[in-house]
Amino acid sequence: MFTQTGSAILRDDLGVEETTETDNIVRWDGERLYVEHDVYHNGQLVHRRYRRNVTEPVARALLAVINRTKQ
Repeated sequence: MFTQTGSAILRDDLGVEETTETDNIVRWDGERLYVEHDVYHNGQLVHRRYRRNVTEPVARALLAVINRTKQ
């Protein structure tokens, strides 16, 4: 189930209002952590499953949780 993230962002460079939806599942492709987003411009889907990288602090927190479960 996808959920809307944040509010709409006005993209002056494109002249559109951008919104995103995500299932908030962190994925690993063997090289990087990412979360998939569907990106909409003025309500029209323009990117399906767009990959946004997880930030370093989030990745470190996930690693800490994984290491705790191994103990």
